Amino acid sequence: FSSSESASNLKALFDFVQTSLTPDSSDSWKGPVLLVDDLSVLLSLGATPVAVLDFIHYCRVTVCSQLKGNIVVLVHSNEDSEDEENELVVNSLCHHSDLILWVEGLATGFCKDVHGQIKIIRRVSLELTAEQDLIQIYQYKIQDKNVTFFARGLSAAVL
Repeated sequence: FSSSESASNLKALFDFVQTSLTPDSSDSWKGPVLLVDDLSVLLSLGATPVAVLDFIHYCRVTVCSQLKGNIVVLVHSNEDSEDEENELVVNSLCHHSDLILWVEGLATGFCKDVHGQIKIIRRVSLELTAEQDLIQIYQYKIQDKNVTFFARGLSAAVL
């Protein structure tokens, strides 16, 4: 981490994550998962994009490489956003992720039977190769206690 105050605060957060997820001799569980509910909050608290990306990099090395686990990160993005720092973090995370779930509203606007769509992007390779990402797109409707997913154009209202 760099020497700025925000980076040192994130170093303390990383130390907490590392201590919390590193199993001791009595732990029998394997493959921990680190869930970061909203990485954008760190930016709003004054952390620089570089410090946030360094934090995620160190978490990735510890959780994914050393502990053979996974990291799930939520970030908010908006094509019309003028928040360049947030978009830098979003783009970098997308570039380094194996699986991206991109949730967005409908391009056509509000619909009572379809609330939005989710794009699932599976990165075939994180290396610079000619292999294309695998992309699946589903639409969804949020109900009281669950979410219904369906192929585009196949909602119950259309059928």
